[in-house]
Amino acid sequence: MRPTIDEYFMELATVVAKRSTCLRNQVGAVVVKDKRILSTGYNGAPRNLPHCLEIGCIRQQNNIASGTRHELCRAVHAEQNAIIQAAIHGVSIEGATIYCTHQPCILCAKMLINADIKKVVFGTTYPDTEALKFFDKAGVVVEQLALKTES
Repeated sequence: MRPTIDEYFMELATVVAKRSTCLRNQVGAVVVKDKRILSTGYNGAPRNLPHCLEIGCIRQQNNIASGTRHELCRAVHAEQNAIIQAAIHGVSIEGATIYCTHQPCILCAKMLINADIKKVVFGTTYPDTEALKFFDKAGVVVEQLALKTES
């Protein structure tokens, strides 16, 4: 069966997530406007630094709960990397939609709001309700769309 446009781009976000080097959550993001992909991102260590796959996860080692102490993570989040890639390549994401395998955290929410993202479609919830409150106050449309699992 032919997927809806939201299902299509969400499926692409799940493919992007496969490049993630995070040991806890493999997250992918795809920024889209007018049914065109503008940028993608996945979570992993900053450029030229060792990945958690190679040296382990500081958050796991210190039993840091998901959704807390974001600053104690080596990874750049997928949404952040999608914004960075657009900036590096001179692509405006103003007014776009972002498809994320996971609900954005508060840090990513603030960045997406300032990048003028108009809609966020995510798959898996994240234990950070403040992000959803920020999106609501900023007038960003947020929708949850179940991720398709591979058979």
